[in-house]
Order: sequence, then structure tokens, then C-alpha cells
Amino acid sequence: MKKISQKIISELIEKADFYNCPDFIKSDPIQIPHSFSKKEDIEISAFLSATIAWGNRTSIINNAKRLMLLMDNSPYDFVKNAKGKELLPLTKFVHRTYNGDDCLGFMYSLQNIYKDHGGLEGVFTKGFKKSYSVESSLLYFHEIFMRYIELHRTGKHVSNISKGSAAKRLNMYLRWLVRSDNKGVDFGLWKEIPASALMIPLDVHVGNVAREMGLLERKQNDWKAVVELTEVLKSINSNDPIIFDFALFGTGVNKKNKNLGTLI
Repeated sequence: MKKISQKIISELIEKADFYNCPDFIKSDPIQIPHSFSKKEDIEISAFLSATIAWGNRTSIINNAKRLMLLMDNSPYDFVKNAKGKELLPLTKFVHRTYNGDDCLGFMYSLQNIYKDHGGLEGVFTKGFKKSYSVESSLLYFHEIFMRYIELHRTGKHVSNISKGSAAKRLNMYLRWLVRSDNKGVDFGLWKEIPASALMIPLDVHVGNVAREMGLLERKQNDWKAVVELTEVLKSINSNDPIIFDFALFGTGVNKKNKNLGTLI
């Protein structure tokens, strides 16, 4: 394990504390699940928002809001009960390469997951308990979710770490649902997966900042890089390593948007 200087550790702690605050919600897709109060509404809206969380962040948020509107702003009730013509509005949805057919495929899979597998929490938790790791949780989730996906193109929107994917959006989703503190950003709704087991949501921003700080050596932003960086973060905070996602992501995005006056 590489030795991290106290200066870098202090910087990470300071920046994590700075970004992990209610202002972060205002410009992040996590604002979508924060608009709901029922557990199932939160976890479904969070999953769908995380699924389309790539590209321009304003576009992500606006399209996630639109998707919730197409589901009558009652995602759990829609997943449970919508059928036939009631599903047709979803065919109009588009976010970059994620289109109406993909949206319908996701809906069919979610319907079966809530009918037969105890919902999203049930699937991720059962997978976690197979080897008490987020790796097994992600693998099991992919296995179950893909059982109900018919179109090959739709499957491309579900990260598969067995093929080396960093699974940024799924790891971000788990951070949202599992982490808990007094800052009010993450929800802490799922109690059987510990925060200590979470893996870093690795994207280009996080990867670049981590390398600049000497936390990550691997050049590719893949699953091996996720494991390497998470292990380093665990050496700093073993109970809550992914709190440093706030520091790495916030720093990376704000480097790209220096002229922005609000938290990103």
C-alpha cells in the first residue's frame, strides 16, 4: 500500500467536508430522489437518475425530472401498476443514447425485481451477502436485471464489472442509498450493506484528481482502478472510504468549471 502524505490526507478531509453539504444537492442528480419521501420512490428515482448520469449535468437533472413526470411523479406506484398503454409515455424519453426502448426495458426489469426479488434493496443486498463485497453485489444485480432485458442495446446501459467496467453510476447509486452521516446528502436507507464496503464511483474527474494527488497509479478508469483507489481511501478512513468521493469529484468538476459560483 502506497503511503499518503499527511498534507494530502488533510486536503482530502477538508474538501470532503466542504462538498458534503446540502448545497451539493442543488446541482447534483441526487436532488431527484431528494424530492421524494417514500423509501421505494427514493430508491427507484435514484436508480433511474443514476442510470442517465453522464454528460451535461443540467441535462441529466432536467431529463431525470422529465422521466419522473412521465411516471406521474410516483415511481414506485408506476413500477408496481403501470401496464399496456400506461407505459407508452416512456417511449418518448431520450437522454443521449438512452431512449424509449431502453426505458421500457428498464421498467419491465424493475417490475419483475419488485415482484419477485424484494425490490432493488433486496437484489443488491442478496448479492452483497454472497461474499460480503460490493463486487458480488454488482455482479448479482447485473445477473438479475439482465434476465428481463430483451434488447442488446439496452443491456449496454447496465454496467458489468466482469467485463472490467468501473460501474461509476452503480457505485454512485450505492453511495446514495448506503452512506449515512449528518450532512443530509446521502440517504443511508439500506442498512445491510456497510459504508465500509462501498467502492469509489470512478469517472474521468475522480480519476484525474486521484492521479494528480498520487492516490491512483493505474491509467485506465476501469474496475482495477476502482479497487486500487478504494483500497487507498480505506487506508485513510476504513469505516467510510467513499466520503472522499465528494473531495475528488467536487475538485475535478470545479477545475473544469472554474467560473461557476455554486457547488458542482
